[in-house]
Amino acid sequence: QVQLVESGGGLVQPGGSLRLSCAASGVSLDSYATGWFRQAPGKEREGVSCVSARDASTIYAESVKGRFTISSDNAKNTVYLQMNSLKPEDTAVYYCATVWTGGGWFCNIRSHSYPYWGQGTQVTVSS
Repeated sequence: QVQLVESGGGLVQPGGSLRLSCAASGVSLDSYATGWFRQAPGKEREGVSCVSARDASTIYAESVKGRFTISSDNAKNTVYLQMNSLKPEDTAVYYCATVWTGGGWFCNIRSHSYPYWGQGTQVTVSS
């Protein structure tokens, strides 16, 4: 059974940093693409970033380019999202999701592409 567990969220001041973790079990992420998504109150879920199997490629939403970095540690079966220069508009529940690609080098940040989801972790950026 596939299980994804996010951690690392919290309250941070504008300009601060957080690192989110997405620990997977029941799958080997070196054959999966993994994405990070977020949903703010009253808004639709949006794609933030994704990484293909074996870190071959990454994609970032325009709103986070240059501030967020996605990476994976296949030995730990974990994907990370390093978030720097955080802004109040980054406040949301952040979810990770994964989809089997057989080790392909592609990924996307369309939520309907992902069948497996974590429960989410709250990120609040406020002074």
